[in-house]
Amino acid sequence: MTDRDKANQNKWWKTAVIYQIYPRSFADSNGDGIGDLQGIISRLDYLENLGIDAIWLSPVCRSPQDDNGYDISDYQDIDPMFGTLQDMEELIAEAGKRHIRIIMDLVLNHSSDEHFWFREAKKSRKNPYHDYYVWRDGVEGEFPNDMRAAFGGPAWEWVPEVGQYYFHQFSVKQPDLNWENPKLRREIYDMINWWIDRGVGGFRLDVIDQIAKEPDRGITNNGPRLHEYLRELSRETFRKADLVTVGEAWGATTELAKLYSNPDNSELSMVFQFEHICLDQIPGKEKWDLAPLPFLKLKEVFGRWQTKLHGKGWNSLFWNNHDLPRIVSRWGNDGKYRVESAKMLAILLHGMQGTPYIYQGEELGMTNVRYEMEEYRDIETLNLYQERLEKGYSKEEIMDSIYAKSRDNARTPMQWSSGKNAGFTEGEPWIRVNPNYREINAAAQTGEEDSVFRCYQTLIRLRKEYSIFADGEFGMLLEEDEDIFAYTRTDADSRLLVVCNFHDREVNVSLEELADPGELLIANYRDACQRTVLRPYEARMYWKERQ
Repeated sequence: MTDRDKANQNKWWKTAVIYQIYPRSFADSNGDGIGDLQGIISRLDYLENLGIDAIWLSPVCRSPQDDNGYDISDYQDIDPMFGTLQDMEELIAEAGKRHIRIIMDLVLNHSSDEHFWFREAKKSRKNPYHDYYVWRDGVEGEFPNDMRAAFGGPAWEWVPEVGQYYFHQFSVKQPDLNWENPKLRREIYDMINWWIDRGVGGFRLDVIDQIAKEPDRGITNNGPRLHEYLRELSRETFRKADLVTVGEAWGATTELAKLYSNPDNSELSMVFQFEHICLDQIPGKEKWDLAPLPFLKLKEVFGRWQTKLHGKGWNSLFWNNHDLPRIVSRWGNDGKYRVESAKMLAILLHGMQGTPYIYQGEELGMTNVRYEMEEYRDIETLNLYQERLEKGYSKEEIMDSIYAKSRDNARTPMQWSSGKNAGFTEGEPWIRVNPNYREINAAAQTGEEDSVFRCYQTLIRLRKEYSIFADGEFGMLLEEDEDIFAYTRTDADSRLLVVCNFHDREVNVSLEELADPGELLIANYRDACQRTVLRPYEARMYWKERQ
């Protein structure tokens, strides 16, 4: 057995399903309207019943909450709104009793401007922490260059105390860290090892492809030293324990992903890449500039990532996260066919090779919202509204974009029951509950045989029972069909066949594989007997031993 073969063995995350929790919106234990760690602990039995293997916890470290926790002021403490370090240790322990690991969300590209490092850094150019951040000389009012921040406005902020600008790719309160400084890197490694010692099961790394930025050249992601930094990071931290690591990498290509997720374990387990997620916007424009989903392109993108990484890397599989709208509203049908389309999207994704991620409420088919502007809380959404008003967009145009793509679509409270505030809190929720919680909630679905929840539960169980989900080779079928997404997974012993109608009309399907498809593992209609006709959003998954 080669060293590479040994490195591939016993990677628990290859058969795992990971559940993302946005703590602020998951479960509130103390009635202050904000979700917390004790609230999560109170719902662990629900997650154990669902069958997931790990929880990716969006940031819970101490933070001023300018960007909902992605602006960390202390990496080694818990924000009081979520609880205490003792609560975190209890969560790790209680989850462990249920064979669930806790994955922390680390923001290593930038910190809060209220972090001790930055408070020291802006005191003097001679301060030992000054070089922990990215500074450029200049004159107040004359920016070092014309780079823009992702949340709007210039990417530079003047600090009169030192007569310099600092660089920030996101909020002005999120100064970028200077990874060229080895002392900073050592501080980061020590902090990560501190969390590993406390029993965490892995890390999700926010915008990790931006740590090697070179702002003088206009480079934000995939900088020249990126993979050098990641190999050092892995060597000094991740490889010391049995962890899963996933990097958020908006600029990843399949070739770059082979470096990130090399089976030799030199960098990360996998990355979140977003090529499929960016398809429903006008090319070259912002996500707010809406365009119809090019279905054939969606198939091409999925097929390419499945094929190119097979045996050479590892895919993360997802439709939703805290930054994205609800997939059933986006590419499904959140009206007449909400249940059918939510199940179809789940079956389509979970049959592929990679580690599936379920975002809280996805397993219930939770939908987007349409709030009045004053009810939105997301900084990106609020900035977008003002910027586009100033550019002359109509309010109707702006709101259409917000309804479709606002991050707050994903951040509404988890819908536990039809009771007060969807069972999320006894107090006033920090953001309004989606009004459809009376129809869409966990209490109504967990015991229902045909629910979206039951579909996800079954998919998770199948991934544990059949090795082909982790190992099988992907093959796209009907590549030019405008309605059907169909593919096979094959290994030495068996074949998996997944056939999905992606639209709200009945379609005929002609596949040789359907003549003898094998055992029906899961479907989203009860009577999946008409093999050559697919009803609106119909999906089926078959398994067959190879002769």
